[in-house]
Order: sequence, then C-alpha cells, then structure tokens
Amino acid sequence: MHDTALAAAAPVIPVPAPAVRGRETLVRAGAALWRVLGRGGTVIGHLRVVEHPLGTRYRAERLQAATARFLVVGEFWSADEAVASLRV
Repeated sequence: MHDTALAAAAPVIPVPAPAVRGRETLVRAGAALWRVLGRGGTVIGHLRVVEHPLGTRYRAERLQAATARFLVVGEFWSADEAVASLRV
C-alpha cells in the first residue's frame, strides 16, 4: 500500500547549480531547473538536470517567444554544451 501523505512530505533537495562558461547566467527556477538568461537579462531557455542510468544529463529547453512555450533542444552530458545549444 502506498502512503501518499508520507510521499508528499518528503523534502525536495535542490541540485547544486552547474558551472557554465560563457555570457549566460543561470537563475534557479526549481529543485533541478534553472532559467538561462542571455545578455541584458532576457530569458533564452531552461537548463534542467535529468538523471540517467549512466550519469547526470542536462536538458536544454529553448523559449519560443511567439507561443511562450519551451521546446526541448536536446540532452547533453555537460551543462556547457546544453547552454551553448540555446545560443541563437
């Protein structure tokens, strides 16, 4: 039997922010989610940590301004590669 009250009470431990090189800035948006800000502070996408059987992956999600939705660009083994994929 599954106790949903107990599961709901489990604390969420935030994942440490990955170090990225480049002009972009990361701002925490969730336990394993960061907004990627470009120059001038505009949101260009999200960087999400995804657990994988072989290790940690980083999912890049680009903000599509016309629809205000995020589109998955891909999953990468490094945060730098994921953030680089968001550059226009």
